[in-house]
Amino acid sequence: MHYTRFSALAAFMLMAGQVQAEVRVEGPVEYGVFASQYQDFKPGERVLTRSNQQIERAEVIPAKLGTKFGMRYSLVGKTASEAPLTLLYLTPGVTTPDGTRHDKFVVTQALVPDAAQDVMAFEFSEPHEVVAGEWHFLVFQDDRKLAEQRFQVR
Repeated sequence: MHYTRFSALAAFMLMAGQVQAEVRVEGPVEYGVFASQYQDFKPGERVLTRSNQQIERAEVIPAKLGTKFGMRYSLVGKTASEAPLTLLYLTPGVTTPDGTRHDKFVVTQALVPDAAQDVMAFEFSEPHEVVAGEWHFLVFQDDRKLAEQRFQVR
């Protein structure tokens, strides 16, 4: 009986430690348009940037080729063995050249424990992607929502 109580206590303490290690956002979530000096974007063109790229805070996003917008946030409690993030991009309806309408894009992103910050962004690199209306970005780990932001593309 003594071992049973000890085992139950040890299991409870182990589970409590796991709850405390839960991945969560710490600090402010930056959101808006990622600043770029490059101006004359061509279809299919992307500009490589650094991870510390400045974000101009905005909820209204210019509907033009080359605009990159989204969120940057810090996650704590990350380990490589944790469930990956699911980045859910809800769009006002992006129609690809093959005629398929996409009301959402889903990206699975592995956790990188050493990364100081994580980013969820969308860049208008093709003319068909530039769609005015509400874009809703959500970050999940399993069924837990970690962050979200709505943008109006005009």
